[in-house]
Amino acid sequence: MVGIPQLTSGFDLVERLDLPMHLRVHGPLEPLGGEQLARLAENINLRGRGGAGFPFHKKLRSVAEAAIKRGVRPVVVVNGSESDPTCRKDTVLINRAPHLILDGALLVAEALGAGALVIGVTRESTQRSMEAALAERGLSNGRRSALRVSVQRNPSRMVTGAAASLIRSIDGGPAIPPGRKVSGSQSGVGGAPTLLSNAETFAQLAIAARIGPERYGNTGLYDEPGTVMLTVSGAVARPMVIEVPTGVPLRYVLQLAGAPPMPQGVLTGGYHGKWIDAATVNEAIVSRNSLDAVGGALGAGAILPITQETCPLGESLRVAQWLAEESAGQCGPCYLGLPAAARGLEDILNGGGPAALEALKQVAKNVKRRGACSHPDGSAMFLESTIKAFADDLAAHVLGNGCGRPVQGLLPAGPRAAASVPGGHEPAEAGGSRQKIYLDWTLCRGHGLCADILPEVFELGADGFPTVAQAQVPRHAEAKALRAVRRCPSGALRIEEEVPRDRTPSRNLPVLSRGRELGTPDRRGAV
Repeated sequence: MVGIPQLTSGFDLVERLDLPMHLRVHGPLEPLGGEQLARLAENINLRGRGGAGFPFHKKLRSVAEAAIKRGVRPVVVVNGSESDPTCRKDTVLINRAPHLILDGALLVAEALGAGALVIGVTRESTQRSMEAALAERGLSNGRRSALRVSVQRNPSRMVTGAAASLIRSIDGGPAIPPGRKVSGSQSGVGGAPTLLSNAETFAQLAIAARIGPERYGNTGLYDEPGTVMLTVSGAVARPMVIEVPTGVPLRYVLQLAGAPPMPQGVLTGGYHGKWIDAATVNEAIVSRNSLDAVGGALGAGAILPITQETCPLGESLRVAQWLAEESAGQCGPCYLGLPAAARGLEDILNGGGPAALEALKQVAKNVKRRGACSHPDGSAMFLESTIKAFADDLAAHVLGNGCGRPVQGLLPAGPRAAASVPGGHEPAEAGGSRQKIYLDWTLCRGHGLCADILPEVFELGADGFPTVAQAQVPRHAEAKALRAVRRCPSGALRIEEEVPRDRTPSRNLPVLSRGRELGTPDRRGAV
């Protein structure tokens, strides 16, 4: 830590603060009423620490109003699903100070009169630590409990950390966004108003509730008081999670981690964040407003410098390819757009010239604000920031023979965690399956339902008809392909399974569902 520890108090005493040690370090905590808690969060300008930075007091009041209006008990969800490989600060907090997070979450649950509290995690270590903390407090998910408390373990994938993904998984679905944007504050877990926020946010609330807004405001900046948890990695001698007061120079944090004196650039905010160049690093301080002002982003608190000896575009390409692989595969801007963007950046590196650069800019522009979640937006922001921050290197690749530097792999983009797409229980299968989907032009009437159900394969042309007659089906989309076949109003689709030459086909998938006849309307009214 830098300065006086708050969230990390007691870390120098024990590896993990169990309940007795937690109370010795932090002391008891008195409950607060709903409006008291909202005013506290407003007075300290508490914003979500998971990336979006939404004001906590607004979320708290919104959930309370929705619960009162509908006459239902709300749900509180702690999002500890740290699926960005550049972030580890929530993992550290859950593993070492789980009761501080629970303090904040239980404060909110009691103030709202919540019926359930769920803690979402993606790692075995965080699951163990939080389950042990619940046992130490005597909290359970039993039906007779006044507040049902449980831990929800999900696969470690980039889209898992989205609020809608966590809510959907708690309801028993796959840990991917639902394909439509719904306000969890109005209708979340089980349809009830749901307050969902990041693990660090609840821990910060617990600190402020103990020491009060005045003392809390004595640390850090006037307009962004308190401390921030940062994960510093990349080209550093000492990768670390560190607690610092807001207002600390970014250069100082990098020096503590052993970053190069003149980094070529620093990625701020993680893989949905932004690059800042070497000159800008000296101007930046650790705060949301300061980083925004210099073109960076605080995001989820990830800071990653790179050296002068590596190709920044090559480093960014590795990240872009990983982001493309992390697609939930349920909307075209994400599943088709992000791989296209990664290929565009690869074309630039391979000498594609100005045309490749313009194509990349266009793809990045097209995927924004069109996806089912924020993953395409964050990925596009990262790519656009790469183009802006490394203009000289970009010119060398676009107009010349490249920068001449190797790619050192300084940014973590390791192998994908075992997770199914979309179910989340079996190892992921990437790439194409052995299934091919065929379109019979003599039967097609241009209803367009196939493009709605299977955007990974079908896109409608200007005439309203699909633009392909046959295509390989991605493995994650096999179920959707079968649904498209069964729901095609004109029966124009079929699926065939390709098998190795030494085997015979095991089955031909049906063209129509047995429960529906040709000519009956679909849910859009088409026949």
